[in-house]
Amino acid sequence: MLEDKQLSRLSCPEEAPDDSWWESIISEEDRYDNPNPESPPIVNKKGVLPSKQQGSDWDQIQKLYKNEQIIMVAVTGYNHGGVLVKGNGVEGFIPSSQLVRIPLGRRQNDKQRMLAGLLGKRLSVKVIECDPAHERVVLSERAAQVDAGSRKNLLESLNPGDRVTGIVTNITSFGVFIDLGGLEGLVHVSELSWGRVGNPGDLLKVGQQVELMVMQISTEKSRVALSLKQLYPNPWEDLAQKCKPGDIVPAVITHITAFGAFAQLEEFGVEGLIHQTSLHLADSTRDLHDIFYVNQPVNVVILQIDSKKRRLGLNLVK
Repeated sequence: MLEDKQLSRLSCPEEAPDDSWWESIISEEDRYDNPNPESPPIVNKKGVLPSKQQGSDWDQIQKLYKNEQIIMVAVTGYNHGGVLVKGNGVEGFIPSSQLVRIPLGRRQNDKQRMLAGLLGKRLSVKVIECDPAHERVVLSERAAQVDAGSRKNLLESLNPGDRVTGIVTNITSFGVFIDLGGLEGLVHVSELSWGRVGNPGDLLKVGQQVELMVMQISTEKSRVALSLKQLYPNPWEDLAQKCKPGDIVPAVITHITAFGAFAQLEEFGVEGLIHQTSLHLADSTRDLHDIFYVNQPVNVVILQIDSKKRRLGLNLVK
């Protein structure tokens, strides 16, 4: 197994993401206010994280994390994403997706009622993330249901290119989190489909079992980057082999913007852009919705194909 600084990569059309990719994901995450005034503010990370914990016994926390030891903690607060807990020298956060008694896929109103009902309850948990530098701790009730050492064994057994099966635990704007059995992986939105993804929830649902490909493994941080699209042939390579500039092909309008319209080629399932400058619009036409509508069948001529960058220039055939 490679060290964290030697992150494994797949030989695929797109290079697997490095550690800066994970950091960009973290920076994208939303922030929530804590509705419980007795608890400190909480910052979201893969759900929500507690604020910096002062005076925590980090040696003890890291030992619990390394040994995957189960401890008892009490719920002291909650918010949109989960619960604050404290016990055994640990203060941390449990995302709702890691709480056994919060069924996956529940509506937010139901989830909030269930989270409120956990105040004062004692839970058996494991530390699944320990970051002393940023003074944050994430725990999991689900991980405590799995045998000790399962996270380590799973990390050591995984290799880039492996096919794995997991359960969708959380869907965000930047990707989908997958429970691999005591270890969570992430499918970044760019790895969900070869096409454009507007909403990850349109492709996967919380609680769904799904097969994925391992892209990258970080043993030190217990992170696994996954891909859904890599299980399928790259349609851009097929397009580049079968088509050339000047070819006329059938397509369907999928999205309309101020600068043009996106159209999906029916045979290949990839999207290209019909830029407004190629349409030679009359001065009276100010809105492209006057010309296009979503799901409109059209014929387009291919202007340019860049399969490596997945860019396709199109023009409307009148």
